Amino acid sequence: MIAVEELSKSFARQVLFEKISFKINPGERVGLVGKNGHGKSTLFRIIAGLEEPDEGRVVIPRNYRIGYLEQEPSFRKSTVLEEAGSGLPACDSDQLWRVEKVLAGLGFSPEDFEKNPRQLSGGFQVRLNLARLLLSDYDLLLLDEPNNYLDITSIRWLEKFLLSWRGELMFITHDRSFMDRVATHILGLHRRKIRKIEGNTEKYYNQLALEEEVYEKTRINDERKRKELEVFINRFRAKARLAGLVQSRLKYIEKMEKREKLEKIKNMEFSFLEKRFHHKYALSLENVSFAYTPDKPLIRDFSIHIGARDRVMVIGPNGRGKTTLLKLMADLLRPQSGEITFPKSVSAGYYEQSFAEDMNSVNTVLEEIGSANPQLEPARVRHIAGTLLFEGDEALKPIRVLSGGEKSRVLLGKILATPVNLLLLDEPTNHLDLESCDALLAALDNFDGAVVMVTHNELFLKALAERLIVFQDDRITVFEGDYESFLKKVGWNEEKSEVSEKNTGGTCEPAETLARPPEKASRNKNGTVPSSPDESFKFKLSPRELRKLRSEIVIEKSRVLKPLEDRVLRLESQIEEIEQRVNQLTQEIIAASVDGRGQEVVRLSRELDASRKNLDSLYEEYTQVYQDYEEKSQSFERRLQEIDKLSS
Repeated sequence: MIAVEELSKSFARQVLFEKISFKINPGERVGLVGKNGHGKSTLFRIIAGLEEPDEGRVVIPRNYRIGYLEQEPSFRKSTVLEEAGSGLPACDSDQLWRVEKVLAGLGFSPEDFEKNPRQLSGGFQVRLNLARLLLSDYDLLLLDEPNNYLDITSIRWLEKFLLSWRGELMFITHDRSFMDRVATHILGLHRRKIRKIEGNTEKYYNQLALEEEVYEKTRINDERKRKELEVFINRFRAKARLAGLVQSRLKYIEKMEKREKLEKIKNMEFSFLEKRFHHKYALSLENVSFAYTPDKPLIRDFSIHIGARDRVMVIGPNGRGKTTLLKLMADLLRPQSGEITFPKSVSAGYYEQSFAEDMNSVNTVLEEIGSANPQLEPARVRHIAGTLLFEGDEALKPIRVLSGGEKSRVLLGKILATPVNLLLLDEPTNHLDLESCDALLAALDNFDGAVVMVTHNELFLKALAERLIVFQDDRITVFEGDYESFLKKVGWNEEKSEVSEKNTGGTCEPAETLARPPEKASRNKNGTVPSSPDESFKFKLSPRELRKLRSEIVIEKSRVLKPLEDRVLRLESQIEEIEQRVNQLTQEIIAASVDGRGQEVVRLSRELDASRKNLDSLYEEYTQVYQDYEEKSQSFERRLQEIDKLSS
């Protein structure tokens, strides 16, 4: 177990987080969420000891080992197999079968095992670093975007591996479905604070939204109550008879917590500019073939007709030709045989991350987005920039200073600036955080045109796919159906061969037997991922049941608040009575002093002192009872509002 205590970190004038505290308990798999730039990677680097906090500390048990996934690895061995095997504990150094299986799971072929790691592409170097990390005997793994550069089959293998990890795990990913299946807990950085819940991202964001809604309603109610109290004070301040009640309300205002209005946090929320289209098909490929080298054809005799409103997802391992196929569809490459046709009225928006390098580095964000459609009004360009979170001076940044994620948003902005009826998107979710991925998913779902998209994100596949172009077995097939149907009827060969070897007694070990964390670590509860938030409480009340429930709350409200109301009235009456007596005693003491009745002055002074003490006691009791009444009243109002919300 590790504990983060009162941790704060800032860069220049930007506060990432302040005085955050949380614990990672034995066996927990924790998904870290938060908007890009809010400090997720910085928090990982602090826990890993690679960066210092401004204040606070990370408490790590003695001999507790933390493994951190670096995106820019360094290598010491001469082959891929040796480099991955260097992660094995000394006692397991002879278990090369484990090394081979982890490498295969992450997409390495047997021919890759003897390559020099420095000859690998950047993506496969990151994969090799991940393999080395997974084979080590760390207590805690810190994985920052572990599925970057992984294809869909490798992501599914990694998911199974991490589900079997018996140590602790913290990870960041933009793939919500991956996070929900792997994580036992969600840890969220939000408004420079942190909160942790058991469950999935849906439960976390629902709970966060509910808490902020309650906070805002409470703030509005407090402001209304404060104004009511101030009106009472201003109205009766000059009346000596009610001086006590005025003072009690002043004390109550002083004790009221001042709730600041929540700063509005903008999320991407946009829609594509649609061009009208009346044809049946947006795009047709007939017997198309393409190869970069004659002996290695990527695409052979492939045919498909894309309907005007189709949702077609292109899936398969990396390096098989998915991006090439999209470039052929976008007319950026010409087929070596076959024909690609589309009506003249088709206007395509093409997205590929490598296009970021083709942008004019001296252009501002506004200029680069506007360059996609010079006829677009400047106000519309600025609006598009704003929906992509480039507001104010942010929209005036030159392209050369933007991060990879910001450049991705500019590329999307250029498509948004152009009327389109066909979208060709090559992994558009890379570099987007969870909230931005949600916004893109909603925009694609609402788009009244055709979508062809390359993705490894299974949330997008399950939500959008109506047809699939599948790269598998060195060939391309079209699957007429959604992604769930594909998994049931066809599936991925790597997973089928794993099951087959397991059933026939082969030596192949599934991913769940390859994870070898420390024996001392224990699983969290039963070690499973909650399938959905509050699953046992999923029900729908009928209107009659809702009316009955509302009636019960109203009855309970009356039963609880009525005694408090009576006490408030009783106390106000007692306070007014004693205040009158205090004023009377004061006048009698003055008169007795003038007449020289010394003993009478002493007696009256003692009674005045006792009356004032009694009055102070009543003030204190009145404040407590009144505050209790207000809190309970607000609680009942919130409950009734929730019932009304369900009824609507």
